[in-house]
Formats: sequence, structure tokens, C-alpha cells
Amino acid sequence: MARASRTAVHSEDEPSRLRASDVREATRVENPADVPSFDAIYDQHVDFVYRSVRRLGVAEEAAEDVTQEVFITVHRKLDTFEGRSSLKTWIFGVAHGVVRNHRRSAKRARERDGGSTEDMEIADPITGNDPLRQAERSEAVQILHAVLDAMDEDKREVFLLADLEKVPPAEIASFKGMKLFTVYSRLRAARAQFKKLASRYRTTHGWRMS
Repeated sequence: MARASRTAVHSEDEPSRLRASDVREATRVENPADVPSFDAIYDQHVDFVYRSVRRLGVAEEAAEDVTQEVFITVHRKLDTFEGRSSLKTWIFGVAHGVVRNHRRSAKRARERDGGSTEDMEIADPITGNDPLRQAERSEAVQILHAVLDAMDEDKREVFLLADLEKVPPAEIASFKGMKLFTVYSRLRAARAQFKKLASRYRTTHGWRMS
């Protein structure tokens, strides 16, 4: 699917305009023979990575650059993938590290320039032909991004994998090197925090997530 022709405005669930060839040109490391080709990995996971970096708190205007950085890192580190989790979960781990570094750098830059420490713009334009549905979905996406951004980082990571991306808890435990009980405990705490924060946003802003 060609991505160069897509418009710049898209929702968190729409694919990036990046191309696998753009990422390949940024690194000369060859893919190992025992994993899928980089093109296949990119085509299968680019939407997931873009969606994840947005949900992890990257502002829309920076999301494509961060997504490209994630795939550059994936390309360079493919030979370290050991199969202890699915490739998708491993890529999420890469994305999480890239996003963490991006947010730290962005925060330092804003503090140096005397700007706000907030590094997430929650507005998220929605494309489509139904204005009412656009408004409802846009509101839900705004709340989701705002609530996720307010969550503790360790809880948010498990919540994203388990509840939003439907990764089995046992795989999360293997990937994170945690006991399964710990994953379930952290997931329960994450769900409780998400519910509390969502309720606070509804009360404060008069929003509802349906």
C-alpha cells in the first residue's frame, strides 16, 4: 500500500505516510535470515506503531518522526529479537524506549526555552463524512489520550498491551521478565487508575466516553 499519497491529517488509527524504503535508507544493517523481511514487518506493524506512539504521549505533529525513529531502531536491532514474545510485542518495547527518550528530550527543550512542560496535544482530527460521528470519536480519542498521558508509566504500558492491543498476559510477563501474578496485579491497578482518571475528566470537562 502506498503511503506517500496520504494527507497529513489523520486519526490515531490511520497509517503514517512513512515508507519502509525511507527507513531502510537511514541504516545499512542487513536483516537476519530468520525473521521476516523489513518490508513485511513495516507493512504489518506501521499502523500499530503510529497508534502506540500517540497513545504513549507523542504529540500529533511529532508522531511520524517518532514512528520513523522506531522503525530505524527496529531495523538495526532485528538480530537481537530472540522470540521470547511476539514480534509485535517486541516492537512495542522498542517504541516505548524511543518514545521515552523523545519525551525527555522534548521536555528538556521546552524547559530550556521557558515553555510549558506539557508535551502532548490531545486534539486529534478525525476524517470521514459523518460530522456527528467525527465529533463523538474525536472526543473519545481526546479523552483516551489525556487519560493515558496521566497514567503511571508502568501501569500504562501493561494497560496498552493487554487491554488495547489484546496481548495475552502470559506473553507480557515473558516479554517484561515479570511473574504472571505481577502482570495481573499491575493490570488491575492500571484499570482502576484508568477508570478513576476517566471519571475525573468526565466530571471536569463534561465529556463522556461511549
